[in-house]
Amino acid sequence: MLRCTPFLLFDGNCAEAMTFYQESLVGSLQLTRLVDTPMKAQFPVSKHQRIINAHLTSGAIEISAADWMASPAFDPVLGNMSALFVTGASAEELRPVFDKLARGTQQAHFQDLHSMPFGVYGQFYDRYGVQWVFRGGSAQQGPSRTT
Repeated sequence: MLRCTPFLLFDGNCAEAMTFYQESLVGSLQLTRLVDTPMKAQFPVSKHQRIINAHLTSGAIEISAADWMASPAFDPVLGNMSALFVTGASAEELRPVFDKLARGTQQAHFQDLHSMPFGVYGQFYDRYGVQWVFRGGSAQQGPSRTT
């Protein structure tokens, strides 16, 4: 079953912000630092303490977040630091929605669904400028997207 929650991007203070939200909402918070994942080899040591995944739950409230990991050519500015986060069980479940929403997307920041150490991942800004981030629990990649 697909789910959609807010996704927030921070510039190095994700742990601080999400801890504040957790204390304010009295919820459960899971934080994963880049250094604790196999992905650390893909980033400079200066980013290893950044949060690669944060997930807060408090009753019916869910918020996901991460620290900014994009290239310096795409700086974090207010307006591109939030997204809609769609999760599903597999690439096969995500693919139809991903492809429909990606029609007319900005190709400069498009990442097709692909396998990552934590499952399937993809993201893009749609034709209206809304950022969408997709994550599936299965690392099996679905059929390739056609553009």
